[in-house]
Amino acid sequence: MTSRAKSRTSDVSALPCTAGANEAALDASVEPQSALQPETVAEVARKEEYANAHPHDVQAQLTLFQAYADLDRKEGWELVLARWERMTEFDPTSPLLASDKAFETYLYALAKCNHQSSIASATRRRDQLLAKLPGGVPTPAPVPAPSSVDATAAATADSTATTSSVTSSTGSSSSEAASAPAPSKSQDIADAVLSGRSPSFAGVAAASSSGSGPASGAAPSLAAALGKIGADGRIEVTVHEPKGAWKGKLARSVAMTLLIGTLGITLVAYFLDTSGLVKAAPRQSEFELAENQKPARFSDVHGVDEAKDELRDVIDFLRNPAEFGTLGGKLPKGVLMIGPPGTGKTLLARAVAGEAGVPFLFASGSEFDEMFVGVGAKRVRELFEAARKKQGGAIIFIDELDAVGGKRHAADRPYMRQTLNQLLVEMDGFKQSEGIVVIAATNVPDSLDDALVRPGRFDRHVQVPLPDIRGRAQILRAYLKQVICGPGVDDMSLARGTTGFSGADIQNLVNMAALQAAKEKAKEVSPRHLEWARDHIIMGAERKSMVLSAEEKRMTAFHEAGHALVALYTEGATPLHKVTCMPRGMSLGHTAMREKEDKYSRSYTEWLASMDVSYGGRVAEELVYGKEMVTTGASSDLQNATRVADNMVRRWGYSDKIGRVFLGDNKYISPGKAEEVDSEVRRFLEESEARTIKLLTERRTELDRLAEALVEHETLDAEQARRVIAGERLPPVDKLIPPEYSDEGM
Repeated sequence: MTSRAKSRTSDVSALPCTAGANEAALDASVEPQSALQPETVAEVARKEEYANAHPHDVQAQLTLFQAYADLDRKEGWELVLARWERMTEFDPTSPLLASDKAFETYLYALAKCNHQSSIASATRRRDQLLAKLPGGVPTPAPVPAPSSVDATAAATADSTATTSSVTSSTGSSSSEAASAPAPSKSQDIADAVLSGRSPSFAGVAAASSSGSGPASGAAPSLAAALGKIGADGRIEVTVHEPKGAWKGKLARSVAMTLLIGTLGITLVAYFLDTSGLVKAAPRQSEFELAENQKPARFSDVHGVDEAKDELRDVIDFLRNPAEFGTLGGKLPKGVLMIGPPGTGKTLLARAVAGEAGVPFLFASGSEFDEMFVGVGAKRVRELFEAARKKQGGAIIFIDELDAVGGKRHAADRPYMRQTLNQLLVEMDGFKQSEGIVVIAATNVPDSLDDALVRPGRFDRHVQVPLPDIRGRAQILRAYLKQVICGPGVDDMSLARGTTGFSGADIQNLVNMAALQAAKEKAKEVSPRHLEWARDHIIMGAERKSMVLSAEEKRMTAFHEAGHALVALYTEGATPLHKVTCMPRGMSLGHTAMREKEDKYSRSYTEWLASMDVSYGGRVAEELVYGKEMVTTGASSDLQNATRVADNMVRRWGYSDKIGRVFLGDNKYISPGKAEEVDSEVRRFLEESEARTIKLLTERRTELDRLAEALVEHETLDAEQARRVIAGERLPPVDKLIPPEYSDEGM
């Protein structure tokens, strides 16, 4: 009715549906009272139900007001306020508005709830609503009188309503005619309430409990505030959840189910995996080679004769271990093979097992550790247990040993060392009579833990280096037997041109040549196919899709011609093999050089020549185009030259000023000594550049010839380059370029 009343209506409509919550909302000034009897709550609930079903029955509303007032509790008076305000605000034509008895009860409820200040505004509001009613007070709609309602009392209530309406209308008319209106009936009721008079409910009969269900929008009831009464006298509380609450519950339920399920499955799987309940024996099949792999023999291994000789003792021991113990000697428990990738370490281990006729158990260092702590140590135990069950001995081969046997540090967590510790224990645990030999391979022996490579574990270290020219020829001969080769294929010539190739590189070379021959629909692998495969590996694949402008191609030709010319005319330089201005790999051009034979050391003159060749490309660009037009293509050349000069000063003792000392990467040398080192490195580089400028300036004519020939032919070998420098003109490009460099061949 007023702003305060509207606020109160909102508060009442939001009352919780439990007695405990309703009591928590009471004013702090009201002292706690004893709980209501269930019979009282049930009686009030029945009257509420009937009053809600007949909202225009004034007698029913008065009966309910009386029931609220009889409670003499703040909950009851609050419900009186809520019901009056809701019914009169939402239905200004409600007959309840004209009932003086109902209005008196409402004002008394305001006083009981300590809202006396709101009585005056409530009085004015009622008079305003009554004045707006056309033709006086509306006649209540007829409703069937319940048996429990006295007819005389109903007539008395109607008469009271009519009198109130007439009085209100008369008062309203008088207020318009006179400047000082007489007090209205509502004001009289308010004065009586403020004077302390209690409302009288004489003649008001109780409303019947029969009727239809509650009307829509009915005021909050005491039953709703204090709960409903069940058949057994207990209070039943119904909690209404907001719309959409089921979605959050469903999401939480699904998430919790998934979390618990995942955790449970993980724990069960880990328990079964570690307890041994699922399998009674070690998983030997995990470590054994596939049955379709035939055993290897020493005849299958080429280019590592020294390594094979060292491993023959292991073969003899596995064949007859008793003979080696007669004099008290012990064969090594472990053999560590050290060498670059692709040199045949795994094949050697399989060959040892094949020659000795014993089972071969294979494991990679990276396969031991997984996400669970302790799995690595468990798999090490399974590997050695599987080997012990083999009759007549076995070979355990662990590839990439550095993945599991790296150096331990004080900062490592205990679980990080479990796998390595278990490996150390197992290698100490088996006896020589068991006939078990552990062979391991690594590319980085310096990273292995000292306790692992000590005598008693890996006693013997076998070097498996890159093959020399004789070894490469043997490997080439073995792989060339597996393809159809044409006449003219010389394995020794190919071996000279594959310096630094491992066995895996040579296998790849032969395979690439065979694929290229098949691509060209050739019936056999010819020397040019092998040459194409070698250039593809050394210089990279031709990038024919990369189109250079004519000027950029000419500049690249001069750059590569400078490298080639310095290599041809400098003493100690590696012999020229091929030069091209075609983009290959990551470079715009390439100058390939090849040793005639394997070299294991280099002289002072050869290192100086190496720096001169590196400077050849940049110096040629500067001579032809000037300093302002020098490109960034010489960055790798400068890097190579600087690295050589730095090693000559720091490591190889070639500086007279620094002396014959090894400084290496020592960061703790004095500032003065560091400045001397830098000065000497710069001196070597400046002298190399000066020699290169002098050479190319004197041979500018040859430089121009070689560059122009590269622009026309794009790729020249060493013999063709010498002919061009001598002034000879090469045949047209379509007759010179082999098919593998043509569009048809590629």
